[in-house]
Amino acid sequence: MNKTKKSIFNSSIEVFSKSGYRGATMDEIATTAGLAKGTLYYNFNSKEEIFNFIVDNGLKLLNDEIVAVNELNDDAIEKLKQVCKIQLTFMYEHNSFFRVVMSQLWGDEERQVILREKVKGHIKEIEKYIQMGIEDGCIRKGDSEVMAYEFFGTLCSSAIYELINIENVSLEDTINKTLEFIFNGLINKEA
Repeated sequence: MNKTKKSIFNSSIEVFSKSGYRGATMDEIATTAGLAKGTLYYNFNSKEEIFNFIVDNGLKLLNDEIVAVNELNDDAIEKLKQVCKIQLTFMYEHNSFFRVVMSQLWGDEERQVILREKVKGHIKEIEKYIQMGIEDGCIRKGDSEVMAYEFFGTLCSSAIYELINIENVSLEDTINKTLEFIFNGLINKEA
């Protein structure tokens, strides 16, 4: 990504996060990026094109790390723990991007439908590790797709918890508590 597009990427995430999709304007993105409006339009024809650009590139950053976990020689449980750490760290370090994605998941506009498909692709990567664990016998048999959505949902909830309580919790504590919950659940086995 060249310097101009990187500036547009970072600035548009900031603007979409602060103003929402509807409230964001090309003028505001150009001003925040420190670019002339003509330069912005030279690179992107519309706000929707910029939105798709930030979603594609942001999710690619995350997915590249998730896919790289497969190269580890660990078992499926350890790979899922790495996925948890990667995703929560990503959500923490890129919380404005996370807010943009979460705010646009609902709705029937084309960009929202496309976004859901891209998030679904990300969840499919998680499902591969769960399916691997089922096949290895370290994860109970069940619907790996539903399990992947539950895993993803737990990570999103943990990221929201961390964002709301940023003054009182550390990322490391959030990761550890999330791993504890995912792999040990709610049931008190001693009761």
